[in-house]
Amino acid sequence: MKELPKIFANKIEKEMNNNRTYSISNNEEKKQIEEYKGIKIGKNINQKINDIFASPSYVYKADVIITTDEGELTKRIIGKNGNNLITIDNELINIDKIKDIRFK
Repeated sequence: MKELPKIFANKIEKEMNNNRTYSISNNEEKKQIEEYKGIKIGKNINQKINDIFASPSYVYKADVIITTDEGELTKRIIGKNGNNLITIDNELINIDKIKDIRFK
């Protein structure tokens, strides 16, 4: 078999920091976007619930912490029906009463 010619590769002597930091700005205001397991903070409740169900860590259930007027609830949700979340214990949680929802 024939030996192929050598390929020239230039040495990189400096440190590369591509895409280590980024910022998003708006003419009206600047804000920092934080993420926790793919869910951006600052979204409304329906967007957060949809992100939980679309998350790669959601297979058929998700352990979440739900904040309501009564306090925090730790639940395992399995689906959504109309304006309610369905837990693994067949409880219905009204989405209108939810102030915040996040992964446990």
